[in-house]
Amino acid sequence: MLSSQLLQHQIFSFKNVLILVVFSALNWFFEILKWNNLVNTIKNISFWEASIQCFSSLTASLITPNRIGEYGAKALYFEKPLRKKIVGLNFIGNFYQLIATLFFGSIGFIYLASTHQINFDFDSAFGVIFVLILLFGFFVLLIKSFQIGKNYVQKVKKFISKIPFSINLKTTVYSFLRYLIFSHQFYFLVFLFNLQIEYIDAISAITSVYLIASIVPMLSFFDVVLKGSISVWIFTFFQIDPISILTIVSVMWMLNFAIPAIIGSYFVITFTPNFQK
Repeated sequence: MLSSQLLQHQIFSFKNVLILVVFSALNWFFEILKWNNLVNTIKNISFWEASIQCFSSLTASLITPNRIGEYGAKALYFEKPLRKKIVGLNFIGNFYQLIATLFFGSIGFIYLASTHQINFDFDSAFGVIFVLILLFGFFVLLIKSFQIGKNYVQKVKKFISKIPFSINLKTTVYSFLRYLIFSHQFYFLVFLFNLQIEYIDAISAITSVYLIASIVPMLSFFDVVLKGSISVWIFTFFQIDPISILTIVSVMWMLNFAIPAIIGSYFVITFTPNFQK
């Protein structure tokens, strides 16, 4: 049924595929630009070098929760004295991206819950999210009791304060632009599938999906499974066909994760780290 729907509506025509590829290219353009912008505060590298580091670190993070592996992968491209700073810069880049996710996701989730008066089933998905939030709160209280959290926050604030305001501003702008790009790529697919949902409802649902997915630890390789499950749950409130949503999430994963990871695998295979640096 799905294949006939694709053929009937010509969802993946040359024009539509080209538009989707442009979305993904812009998504990664701003991610690479963000990384290049941050790294140039301590060492000048070209846009091409930043591209190699971003793609290869994505590949290296496949088997790590929430892409933690990319921290070490990017650090290996630099001399030993710079590696701690590189890890810190990567954290800042991801931190600003998380801020964008929390900003748009919170607005979308609040709109979704209030405007449509959604009644969440505590025994299912919302219950799981609630437990995760409680565990996170317990963890925060735990580290505060050992004064770890306070010291860590102070170190982060001190590190960020050393970065010029213009660099922080650019990183923020690039993160927000990137978020708008891939969230609207998702909406473009919703539009192509001719799903009966208003723009504001679709965007609030999409931002809610990314918000929930960002707080659930998961191996990067299984990101499509997590986002697919959350998307089906969220869009169910609008009586949207689960098969169409799963297909959209799969296409998003393929364009923005799988293909870039395949590109990055070439750089991983050809990379020879110099541990003597």
